[in-house]
Amino acid sequence: MDRRMNHLSKMPWPRKDKKPRKRRATSILTYWTLRYFLILFAALAIIAGGALYGIRETAMENRSRTAAMLGQEVADRVKNSDGTVHIPDNLNAILDERMGLFNMNLDVCLLVADPAGNALFTRPQMTERQVEEKLDPNPRSGEPEYQLVRTPIMENGEEIGGVYISQFRKTPAYSSHELMIFAGLFGVLALSGWFTIYLLSRKLSRPIRRVAESARQIRNGHYDVELEVKTGERELLELVDSFRGMAGRLHQLEEWRELSLAGVTHELKTPVTSIKGLVMAVRDDVVSGEEAKEFLDIALQESNRMERMVADLLDYNAFSSGNVEVRRDRLDLKLLVSEIVYQWKLPHECDSIEIDYAFPDEMVYTTGDALRIQQIVVNLLNNGMQAAHPDRPLRLHIAISESNGRIDVEVADNGAGIEESDRDYIFDRFFRSEKKKRQTRGLGLGLTYSRLLARAQGGELQLRSSGPSGTTFSLQLPI
Repeated sequence: MDRRMNHLSKMPWPRKDKKPRKRRATSILTYWTLRYFLILFAALAIIAGGALYGIRETAMENRSRTAAMLGQEVADRVKNSDGTVHIPDNLNAILDERMGLFNMNLDVCLLVADPAGNALFTRPQMTERQVEEKLDPNPRSGEPEYQLVRTPIMENGEEIGGVYISQFRKTPAYSSHELMIFAGLFGVLALSGWFTIYLLSRKLSRPIRRVAESARQIRNGHYDVELEVKTGERELLELVDSFRGMAGRLHQLEEWRELSLAGVTHELKTPVTSIKGLVMAVRDDVVSGEEAKEFLDIALQESNRMERMVADLLDYNAFSSGNVEVRRDRLDLKLLVSEIVYQWKLPHECDSIEIDYAFPDEMVYTTGDALRIQQIVVNLLNNGMQAAHPDRPLRLHIAISESNGRIDVEVADNGAGIEESDRDYIFDRFFRSEKKKRQTRGLGLGLTYSRLLARAQGGELQLRSSGPSGTTFSLQLPI
C-alpha cells in the first residue's frame, strides 16, 4: 500500500490550463516609429549593399583596364626592332612612376616572359615555382583569388613574349575615407527618415490620444468634454467632429434618461396617490352613496390609465429585447383598417368625433401582422383625439393610397398641431411636450413603439405634416 502511494505521489499531475497572457498594448507612436525605422533601415541596407557591390565591380573593371594599359606600355618599352625582348635598366623606375600614378602599389605582381614562358623580368623578385603559379590560369584552391592580365609583345605580327600583371581580387576597391563618407550618408538618410516618421506618427497619434482620453472621461460619466484638436487631415477632422457629435448626443440622452426616469416615476406615482386617496375617502365614510360610487369610478379610471402606462412600458421593453414576434401574413388592408377604426369608435360614441375615409376602389393587400398594425393605428387615433382643438369638433381623416411601390395609410386630425420645436423629437422614447404633459398622462412611448413595429414589418412611420390646422401621420407598408 505504501509503495502504491509513493508511486502515485511521484506521478506528474495534470497542470491547470494557464490563462493566456494579455498582450501588452503599445502606443501608436512607438509601434509605427519602430517598425517604419526597421523597414527603412532594411531598405537602406539593401540599397547600400547593392551600391557597394556595384562600386567594387566597377573598381575591379577599372583596375583591369589600368593593368592592361600598364602592360601595353611595358610591352612597347621592352621590345626591340630586331624581334627580341630587351629589359631596359630604368624599367623599375618607370614602373614606380606609373604604379604610383595609377595607385597600383599594393599586391601587384609584374612579369615579363619570352614565348617559352621563361621569366625575363619580375617585380617583385620571384622564384621559378612562383612564376609558374602566376602563369597558371587555374590557381590552386588554397591560394587567394587573383586576377591575371596578359598583354602580348608583338613585333611584325609575331608574338615575341608577354607581359603578365597579377593583382588580388580581395584588394580593397575603396579607401577608408570613401567608406567613412558612405557610412555618414547612410546614417544621415536613416536618421532623416526616422525623424520624419517620428514627426508624422506623433502628429497622427496626438489627436487619437486626445479622443481616447475624452472617451475615457465619457465612460466615467463626465460628458462635458472639451476636445480641442487642430489638424489639417480630413479623416482626423471627421473623427473629431463625429466624436464631438457623439459626446453631445450621449449627454443629451443621459439628461433625457434622468428626466424620463423622473417623469415615469411621477406619472406612475400620481395615479397611485389618487387611487389611494379616493379609496381611503370611501373607506373612512368621508363620502357615501352616489358620491362614493363616483369616487370608485374615478379610482377605476385612474387604475386603467396606470395599467395602460405599465403595458406600454412592458411592450416597449419586450420589443427592444427582441421578445416580440411579428407575423408575416397577407392582409386586406382596407378591411383591416375599417375594422380597427370601427372597434376604436365604439367606446367613443358619446364624443363628437367625425371620421371620413378615402379608400381606393380596388383591393389593397399588404404583408404584415394584423395585431401590430392595429396597435399602430389605434395609437395614432388616440393621439388625434388627445390633440383635439377646444374650439372645433374633432375630425379624423383615414386615407389609403399606393405610391412608389408602397402603401400609405394616412391618419389626419384637425387638432392644434405639434409645436415646431418638438417635431424632431416626437419619436424619441419618453419624450412628451410640455403641452401634452399638462393635458394627459403618459410615458411618451406610443410613437416610439409604433415606429419600431412599423419597421419590424418592413415599413415606416413618419410625421407627414403638422400645423395649427391639424397633424398628419403616414404609415408606410410593403405592397
